[in-house]
Amino acid sequence: MNEKINQYLSGLQKPSIEWLLKIEEEANRDKVPIMERSGIDFLKQILRIQQPKHILEIGTAIGYSALQMIDAVPNTTVVTVERDHDRIQRAKFHFEQYDRLKKIELIAGDALECVEEISEKGPYDAIFIDAAKGQYKRFFDCFSPLLTDHGIVITDNILFHGSVVDSSQVPKRLQKLAGKINQYNHWLSNHSDFQTIFVPIGDGIAISTKVKEGSINE
Repeated sequence: MNEKINQYLSGLQKPSIEWLLKIEEEANRDKVPIMERSGIDFLKQILRIQQPKHILEIGTAIGYSALQMIDAVPNTTVVTVERDHDRIQRAKFHFEQYDRLKKIELIAGDALECVEEISEKGPYDAIFIDAAKGQYKRFFDCFSPLLTDHGIVITDNILFHGSVVDSSQVPKRLQKLAGKINQYNHWLSNHSDFQTIFVPIGDGIAISTKVKEGSINE
């Protein structure tokens, strides 16, 4: 997008409220990856439209996106999964600090090793995938069956800083990962059971909905 248009749209965004700004500053200080501002705003608007009652998040980090989702849809509940011990403790602190422990349940562990526990807490109206990028396809395969009939899957970082188009933009050690994300995007675009739109907002977001019975697929 034209840089002047980017600047114009950024100027229309309201400043982050104080409690979110504190977490954003913490993430920036400690180099914890969180969603870009435009991406999180887009995610929240999608959820405001959908009004999910129960959300599954794969990848808690320090709790920023889970808190944002509750902020967008106060009547929802979130099950979020994280395997990093330090981030788990920090996320719990934030959930308690902002009085969201009754709304957000954190499962400590690798999502792919907690499938049974996650399944028992379903079904889910929305699934947000924002964890180990090399495992995106496995996450989708494991957890998309837990969706309600009108559920959606939202995947973040599907552009990976543009490296899915030109992997020379990232260090060599990340080029293989860029290739895996690219493969995931193409697999998702050809999935027979889901229709997906890829949106160039933030670091790229994919929104997948179930193919409805009776729809025409060419």
